[in-house]
Amino acid sequence: MTSGSLGPIVGRDDELARLAELVGLTGDPPARAVVVAGDAGMGKTRLVTELVARAEEAGRLVAVGHCTEFGDGVLPFLPFTEIFGRLDAGAPARLGALTADHPALARLQPGRRGLAAPDDAPAPAGVERGDVFEAVHAALEELADPNGLLAVVEDLHWADASTRDLLGFLFTRAFTRDVTVVLTYRSDDLHRRHPLRPRVAEWSRIPGVTRMALGPLSDAALGEVVQAARPQPDRVAREIVVRADGNPFFAEELALSRAPGDRALPANVVDLLLVRLDRLDPDARAVVRAAACAGRRVTHELLAAVVGVDDATLERALRAAVDSNVLVPVEGTAYAFRHALLTTAAYDDLLPGERRRLHAAYASALRRRAVPGTAAELARHAVAAQDLGTAVAASIEAGDEASSVGGPDEAATHYLMALELLGRPGAPAGDVAGLTAKAADALVAAGRPHRAIDLVTDQLAADPPPPADPPPPAELLTAWVELLLALAAAAREVDIPVDGYGAAAEALRLVPDEPTPLRARVLNAHAHASFDRGRHDDAARFAREARSLAVAVGLPRVVADAAMILGRLQLRWDDPDASLVALGDVAAQARADGDTVALTRALHHIGSIHFVVGALPRAREYYLEAAATAAATGRHWSPYGLDARLFACLTAYMTGDWDAVARETDVAPLAPPPLIEAMFASVALARAAGRGDTEEGDRLLARTRPWWHQDGVVCVQSAGAAIDLLGDRGDVDGAVRLQDEAVRTLSELWQAEDGVFSARARFSALLLGQLSAQAVRAGGTSADLLRLGADLAAAAERTDEEARRSGNPLGAEGRAWVVRTRAELLRLQWTVALDPPAPSALVGAWEEAVAAFDALGHAFEGARSRARLARVLRAAGRPDDAAAHAAHARETAERLGARPLLAELGAVPLGAGRPATREPATALTPREREVLALVAEGRSNGQIGRQLFISTKTVSVHVSNILAKLGAEGRTEAAAIAHRRGLLSRAHP
Repeated sequence: MTSGSLGPIVGRDDELARLAELVGLTGDPPARAVVVAGDAGMGKTRLVTELVARAEEAGRLVAVGHCTEFGDGVLPFLPFTEIFGRLDAGAPARLGALTADHPALARLQPGRRGLAAPDDAPAPAGVERGDVFEAVHAALEELADPNGLLAVVEDLHWADASTRDLLGFLFTRAFTRDVTVVLTYRSDDLHRRHPLRPRVAEWSRIPGVTRMALGPLSDAALGEVVQAARPQPDRVAREIVVRADGNPFFAEELALSRAPGDRALPANVVDLLLVRLDRLDPDARAVVRAAACAGRRVTHELLAAVVGVDDATLERALRAAVDSNVLVPVEGTAYAFRHALLTTAAYDDLLPGERRRLHAAYASALRRRAVPGTAAELARHAVAAQDLGTAVAASIEAGDEASSVGGPDEAATHYLMALELLGRPGAPAGDVAGLTAKAADALVAAGRPHRAIDLVTDQLAADPPPPADPPPPAELLTAWVELLLALAAAAREVDIPVDGYGAAAEALRLVPDEPTPLRARVLNAHAHASFDRGRHDDAARFAREARSLAVAVGLPRVVADAAMILGRLQLRWDDPDASLVALGDVAAQARADGDTVALTRALHHIGSIHFVVGALPRAREYYLEAAATAAATGRHWSPYGLDARLFACLTAYMTGDWDAVARETDVAPLAPPPLIEAMFASVALARAAGRGDTEEGDRLLARTRPWWHQDGVVCVQSAGAAIDLLGDRGDVDGAVRLQDEAVRTLSELWQAEDGVFSARARFSALLLGQLSAQAVRAGGTSADLLRLGADLAAAAERTDEEARRSGNPLGAEGRAWVVRTRAELLRLQWTVALDPPAPSALVGAWEEAVAAFDALGHAFEGARSRARLARVLRAAGRPDDAAAHAAHARETAERLGARPLLAELGAVPLGAGRPATREPATALTPREREVLALVAEGRSNGQIGRQLFISTKTVSVHVSNILAKLGAEGRTEAAAIAHRRGLLSRAHP
């Protein structure tokens, strides 16, 4: 890329100087990457072209790649294929050496990944996406030796998901040599849901990545652009400047398109571009229109194969297009439209028949392998040409290629396109069942299991099952079994009622009892389904059989998966240490084999064991490693990778690292599916509720509540947080209704009889806490609140009993919530003064709750339990112990910014045991303030005595003293004076 044929750059001196500084041409580079943004025509390419020329003059190696608007023809890592293709053309020996050191680069080289690869060339083996990432990073490092490397990727708004992931990886991995990456994209193309939009925001937070926005040129600079393009009278130049509105491309196009003496100007830029095209001779117009069907760029070889004219005519036409600044030569072997808008204008000007004919010509050239190309390109052209047979085959091949380099999103796109094409009238026959299974697998890997289930169930409903007699053909049987396996795999990732167990059992019934890879996979699927159903003996039997057969037929991933099931069963059999050892062995083997899928699962399961036993910091370490392993291969939302990322956030919340929660729940930069966004929003909601951020909490609840019926984690996390969110602002009735809705939803989702599931204990404990607060606000006794509280506590006890009976006892967190529920019920009884517990029982229950949450390591709930223990200790006459627990709770609440908990702690005197300050004779003692608060709530002396564990006679003495000190005639007047003087604090238990 050079700028030798271009005039001087106008109006961008400051931006060019800044860019040269950032990439190190005028000193040490302060940035490892620069993202240049600007509206179409704002001069990004011109600016970068000048930068490249200066870098080359300084002796720096420059590598340039472009993203192309392929539409449905998604080709992973396209700009890097272009970069290494140029290197192959200019320095094949150097690329050969790089490929020898980093074999994964072979997947990116045009001659190795395209349709035009030599027939005798060995097909490159599929590689994990992480291998490609590491290979590109290492190659750029080596290319930077000795004078540095400037890598440029243009038109990032058209980038495929894999390219975006790779760039993010390069930005977060440091280079030891002088490597700088410059990106450009059209900011006006980034609509709200554009996948690049959140990525740019994410990259901007990475140290060493700098954003540069190109704004409009000044009127003076724009006038220079106009006159440089074609001298104009001042009046005309001023008119062009006004119409261009700071956009140099528009200004230049307006100037170039205006014929001398012609005062009429086109109404918009599209019209201007069409005027430019209309000035070409017929041959040039035909060539330009043909080029537009290829996209922004087209090689001379491919264009020549399509237009069907002799070389002399083609060259004359291209010369006319280049002279008119419609096309520009690039690297001497290809042509590009001078601006993307020119491509669009030329393509839109084609008649439907012309488009179809031209796309058919492109498809024919690519299909015949007359020129280099890719399956994705062939599929795009074949679809537009309505050549269904070619389009289906090419789409499947493109999907396979995307899968081989770790691009599940792109693979799913291609497979789904192939399925859609097979459903059109006149489509060729194809293996719809097998293709459906492949598409479902890709969708699950891309974090879209619900879509996968819909796809497979629709196909199962459309095709009758294979008959038992006579035996069906092997191909039909295999296709049907693959569908059942895909359904069973997707069912493991969702909470909606899907009979994954039935699918696995049906597959096992159909597959012949022979030592085949398919039977090994079916046995493994049945082991998974049995484990999920709680049939642990069956799960162990099938897992052992699957592992043995997988070893025999050479399926290492099935071997690892079956071993993980057996390792997890050790935990179910109450031997977590043995489970950790077994899963550690699987993880070690996966590392040795380079199997990132198995490694992600093993790390996730290890983290889950630590979570269940209450070792939250260790659990978070493994969850983070599992999530990072999945992300490195582009599988952010794949099974176990997603769960690991989510539970890493949850453990951060529980251990009290709420700043990490804020960071890690912000997954918008990764553009996940909406349900996954709701999962992380549910954890963010817990933080908002804990901090008393009601506005943020309401917003997050509105985002998560619509997804309750699809995902249990979203329902459990957001409903639990919402109980506090509503209750803390006094809407306890709303909290009760919300809890009831959540119980109904989860009972249906999990098919739980009588609403018995582990989260019931959490809901019961949280809602009981809010009932006690409501009792304080209401004053007096409340049999209704107590009856509701007893029902909630009973539900928690049934949950605990059912878990023990089924052989799956609650983990450390579930047990802590059960203990807390018992303590909360006693507190409610004490608060409403109906059959209040003995002081020792009340204190003992809350001491157990504190111990349970402390053992779990749940910072917030441990602090909240301590605050309530402090209250009952104070009432039981142990002020020093109360002060110690209250101080501990307040320290945690202040660190977390938990305002509702701080408000609750405000009712607990923290100064017990300290030297008392001298107060006026009329000052109330702490005990008198407590009595006064209960008097103001309308409690009788007997009720006050039962709540404060003192005799009715003692209460009477306190009341008499209070009336005397306040100068009140009676209890009502005392309450009024107390309110007026601000003597009452929020004194709920």
